[in-house]
Amino acid sequence: MNLGSTEHQMSIEQMELPLEKRGAAPKISRSDEVGPAKHRDERSGLGDRAVMERIVEAGNLARALRRVRANKGSPGVDGLPVDELPAYLREHWPTIRERLLTGRYQPSVVKRVEIEKPDGGTRWLGIPTVLDRFIQQAVLQVLQPAIDPTFSEHSYGFRPGRSAHDAVCQAQRYVKEGRHWVVDLDLAQFFDRVNHDILLGLLAERIADPRVLTLIRRYLEAGVMVTGVVVERHEGTPQGGPLSPLLANVLLDVVDKELERRAHAFVRYADDLNVYARSRRAAARVMAGLVRLYAKLKLRINPAKSAVALAGERTFLGFRLWEVIRGRIVHRRLVSPKAMEKLKARVRDLTNRSRGWSVPAVVSALRRYLLGWKGYFQLAETPSTFAKLAGWIRRRLRLLIIIQCKRGPTLFRKLRARGLSIRDAAGAAAHCRRWWMTAASPALNTAFPPRYFDELGVPRLCPS
Repeated sequence: MNLGSTEHQMSIEQMELPLEKRGAAPKISRSDEVGPAKHRDERSGLGDRAVMERIVEAGNLARALRRVRANKGSPGVDGLPVDELPAYLREHWPTIRERLLTGRYQPSVVKRVEIEKPDGGTRWLGIPTVLDRFIQQAVLQVLQPAIDPTFSEHSYGFRPGRSAHDAVCQAQRYVKEGRHWVVDLDLAQFFDRVNHDILLGLLAERIADPRVLTLIRRYLEAGVMVTGVVVERHEGTPQGGPLSPLLANVLLDVVDKELERRAHAFVRYADDLNVYARSRRAAARVMAGLVRLYAKLKLRINPAKSAVALAGERTFLGFRLWEVIRGRIVHRRLVSPKAMEKLKARVRDLTNRSRGWSVPAVVSALRRYLLGWKGYFQLAETPSTFAKLAGWIRRRLRLLIIIQCKRGPTLFRKLRARGLSIRDAAGAAAHCRRWWMTAASPALNTAFPPRYFDELGVPRLCPS
């Protein structure tokens, strides 16, 4: 096989160009032809033994390269940054391609980093090299279109065309139907406990090409670099690689299918599973069955985060599904108290005077955070809560303005420049050391109204 031919080198150069600008579809040399022609043309399934040929097709590789470059991300253990990947591929791709096609490619070890969790504690994130992220993305683009349609309709995490919002809305529909009891289930260190043999067995039922199965096993078993030492891995799939979400869904689909067989009402997003029942007794039976089912997959339920409870008392993906007003249940989506506190903690941090940032710099950082927060939590049906939050954020910014003035005379001049009368400006300046109280005074609200912060770029939280 002449895998280093000019044709293959040109395919790598074309990866940097959008597909629509490339003209005719890339040719496939005779060296690409493995098995009968019908196998090469089967794009809808993975039942042939030429899946790897589809993975290394130039068009698929071009899409994978664009996705990896768009996602950016940190370098892996080899230190190669994303921006240098195209040049690296132009030089080394013929050799890498030959190893993939012959089943001899060996992934690099994964760099392991520790990141803080929102609720305290830490979790590990695996960072593959950019080359391995590129190859995993190419594999994903071939496997996902064939495997994803086989998943349960009750699964929403890491799937094209589905989102956390869809999962929350479905959960709300179950609750409105009268299923007020929920089995709220969370797995302990799921991504660290995935059993490789069980997962590969499930994949072998879907993928006929042994080279692809071997490549996935090698990715699962690739060592982890921890403080300069390579540690072998015998279970788990590191979060951080493009393939990990699909592999997780393949494993957890076993649970989904069993719940479907028993006609349960449930919603799963990644390893967060909620099953809805009409009575506490029924929910308790479901919980006992799930414990046994997960044990067969060698997974363990996290007792601290799992429970059988009323649906309105639990949080699902940052939302609560009802509130009690005057002793009556009102079904509507609310931002969970935990998510609200996380928002306030972040705003306090960004507006902390010890940072020494100017107000425009604070607003710039605040804008980035609030736009993401609003984009997710705009699903909540609580405009009054958003209005209160917006008022509190403006008060924090007025507080920062007062603190940065430092002295009463400086605050007085600033308020006068904003159009306040001498009397109102002097009254506010006289209490400039009572920062939080003064930030809520009528004088400060008049000098720095909501319109002022709109012009600075602070996003309004109320859904538009």
